[in-house]
Amino acid sequence: MAAKSDGAPVSLRNEIPPKCPSRSDPRPPQHRPAEQRYSLPDCCWTLCALLVFFSDGASDLWLAADYYLRTEYWCFALTLVFVIVPSVVVQVLSFRWFAYDFTETVESGAAAAAAVVAASGAEDSDLSTKDSGQRGAGSAGAGAGAGPLPGPSTAGGARGCCRVFTWLFQAIVHIFQLAQVWRYVHALYLGVQSRWHRDPERRHYYWRMMFESADISMLRLLESFLKSAPQLVLQLSIMIQARQVLPLQGLSASASLISLAWMISSYQKVLRDSRDDKLPMTYKAVIVQILWHLFTIGARTLAFALFASVFQLYFGIFIVAHWCIMTFWIIQGETDFCMSKWEEIIYNMMVGIVYVFCWFSVREGRTRCRMLIYSLTVFVENVALTTAWYLYLGPRSSDFYAVIMVCVVASSYALGTFFMFVYYCLLHPDGPVSGWGYIVEKEVPLETLASPASSLPPDVVSSPPRTLQRTKGSDREQGSGVDGDVFQVRPLRGAQAPVPHAAPRTEGPVIRIDLPRKKYPAWDAHFIDRRLRKTILVLESAAPVTPRIQYRCLGTPKEVMEYETTV
Repeated sequence: MAAKSDGAPVSLRNEIPPKCPSRSDPRPPQHRPAEQRYSLPDCCWTLCALLVFFSDGASDLWLAADYYLRTEYWCFALTLVFVIVPSVVVQVLSFRWFAYDFTETVESGAAAAAAVVAASGAEDSDLSTKDSGQRGAGSAGAGAGAGPLPGPSTAGGARGCCRVFTWLFQAIVHIFQLAQVWRYVHALYLGVQSRWHRDPERRHYYWRMMFESADISMLRLLESFLKSAPQLVLQLSIMIQARQVLPLQGLSASASLISLAWMISSYQKVLRDSRDDKLPMTYKAVIVQILWHLFTIGARTLAFALFASVFQLYFGIFIVAHWCIMTFWIIQGETDFCMSKWEEIIYNMMVGIVYVFCWFSVREGRTRCRMLIYSLTVFVENVALTTAWYLYLGPRSSDFYAVIMVCVVASSYALGTFFMFVYYCLLHPDGPVSGWGYIVEKEVPLETLASPASSLPPDVVSSPPRTLQRTKGSDREQGSGVDGDVFQVRPLRGAQAPVPHAAPRTEGPVIRIDLPRKKYPAWDAHFIDRRLRKTILVLESAAPVTPRIQYRCLGTPKEVMEYETTV
């Protein structure tokens, strides 16, 4: 990481990140104010997420114990396997993240010291990161995304004991399979602290809360489709074969279904909240999206259970074939989520599991064609699976029972489709959708953007980190008195240009990431690359103002060539 001091004039739109001119986005431009605060609905949402987590896990364990007491050992073993194996996988991944965030290395300590000196010794610092042989290699900083910031290697015995206690505490938490609970509680604590404190402490707590929310949403989404989805299909199959529904079976299946729908919607909300180039999802939209996924996944899993109750072998073949087709379809779309090629392939394989049950957007741009293809495919599969069960159901099943099951599958899928249209036509964050375009395209006035955060309209929301567009070399040469104007923002139509001789106000530090910014719905690099997290947290705690994140903007072929020759 290198640091330099450039006087950066800040325009009236300095608080709003401009978009790359080369991006062809059919959606209207989205803007946020400079600050976003932790609110009471956010706190309630986290508490409800904890309730969903506990109800899902506790109901599965209770049902497994009930199977054991009933001497149904096969059901007991399968139910317990779908609880323990996914939980262990998630705990290992979570502890790996914690170990990286908390481990102190010589390289990160030196980088942290240089970053703090640069941030505190210069009025405006410009820090850049470089690729180092891989796509996501940013610069290594220091900090802690899941605990107190590690101190220098010469720290006293008290700090050493504190680190040992932290390692021991985290080990116990992960051994007892409570990593998700701890991360939820930690995110809740950070959000409340950001609410109680003022700047700059408020910003520091809010950033850490956003990082923690991103981690828990990714972990819980992985756990839901490794545990809740198979558990739901298993319990529905057992109920259909037994021709009866035990109270614990119904409770476990309902908790698994709610957990699946909840985590898909929660993941989308946290992802939108983390990006400053997208408007956040309101809680009304989240609830409607939960209902959308609740009914569509319910119909899908019920069709799976009906087919699996008659054709166990063919059901396994169908699931594997569908997963392979969906995974190749996702890979063919050339997603850009992770920091390396192999991580990208593993992520695509995990998304392929999600595609077995429901739609999940993985590409930027118009998704209606892809969603239509997927929806038609799922509809045809549901009809085929239910029809095959209806034609080959056993003699113990009555026609009335069969018709009821078919009607439940059809009505549940129809309700899910209805809520999907409600979400896209009325509650989508980018505005109502009509045909192939957006009905409303809002443009925020310049005076509104320049006003304090308290006077901003309620539908304009912001969250850190903020990103700025990379400027070209020709723009730098136009400045006078300093190295050049690092950032040049084009004013909105109808807005008056700023006074050319006005005294520029400097602001820093600026973290320059020499990577192109990933397009939504992918996470930004500083949410995936934990080294960038450390750098941001250290600079944020040392700088008097919020650090700004600046990604590479490939606006012109000249700029592309410039980066290809320097990176």
